[in-house]
Amino acid sequence: MTDNLPNGSWGEDYKRWLAELKQRVERARLRAVTSANRELVTLYWQIGREILDRQQRQGWGAGVVDQLARDLKAAFPDMRGFSPRNLKYMRSLAQAWPDAEFVQQPAAQLPWFHLCTLLDKVKDPEQRSWYADKTLEHGWSRQVLTMQIETAAYARAGSAVTNFRETLPPPQSDLAREALKDPYIFDFLDLTEDAQERDIEQGLTRHITRFLLELGAGFAFVGRQYRLDVGGDEFFIDLLFYHLKLRCYVVVELKTTPFRPEYAGQLNFYLSAIDAQVKAPDDQPTIGLLLCKEKNRLVAEYALRGVAKPMGVAEYQLLRQVPESLETKLPSIDQIEAELRPELPDA
Repeated sequence: MTDNLPNGSWGEDYKRWLAELKQRVERARLRAVTSANRELVTLYWQIGREILDRQQRQGWGAGVVDQLARDLKAAFPDMRGFSPRNLKYMRSLAQAWPDAEFVQQPAAQLPWFHLCTLLDKVKDPEQRSWYADKTLEHGWSRQVLTMQIETAAYARAGSAVTNFRETLPPPQSDLAREALKDPYIFDFLDLTEDAQERDIEQGLTRHITRFLLELGAGFAFVGRQYRLDVGGDEFFIDLLFYHLKLRCYVVVELKTTPFRPEYAGQLNFYLSAIDAQVKAPDDQPTIGLLLCKEKNRLVAEYALRGVAKPMGVAEYQLLRQVPESLETKLPSIDQIEAELRPELPDA
């Protein structure tokens, strides 16, 4: 028996076994991190709950937090997380999620600093729970979570004008509606309001990571100016995607003008062509998304009535329109790409 890696048929078996072992080790490491984070967050919630209880029942003032921070730091000098500021976050956590069922909720599985971000930036309980759910579902980093909050992802989700209820079965129609938003914010392109369609297309494909993040989870980029040959005539789709969760192609058409009813007819033609030439038998019907500079919502609703193919209409913004009080500097493209991997919990 030698120390060399095995060769021949059993060598391939060894490689498969090694690959399987690597996956099992990675899964075990992830479970260990997740478990450790859950224990830490549960401990913080319990401490926060007890601070609240004692302040309410015994009338202890704010000074108890500073005293507790000094005593815990003295007892556990090598353990971070017991500063007065962090203890106040623990109290806020218990106020935000007052029920003991918190430990079973998605928020309890988030890293601590994600929770601090939610506590700082989202005051409405329903919105806070929504962002917690989406963060866990999509694995948002803290910077990405911050960006989603500051661009009002909650308010924009599912807001596009669509005909999905009339053209898709109930489970698919609900998922498709949730997958679209209105408006889409493309401020990362650094373009002015008079930018041409080709400029926007080029910018979106150049910054595809940021564009996919704005589109939402599940979108996979297929191509730009996707060529179709229909009876010898050439047609080009602005942007083509495949949605992994919906299991369907998504045609995106960009218009630098306000929405016009005839745009729906053009998009309907593209969807028919993709369904006939590209869609696999087990794919769901192709969905269309018209991105316009602006729209009259009622005109868009009328235009989609009676259209056979599923499609939606939404606006896009090249400049982010949010209150000045919420204005912060967005992370760079490089930072976002680096931040797509979830953070490890800070003990």
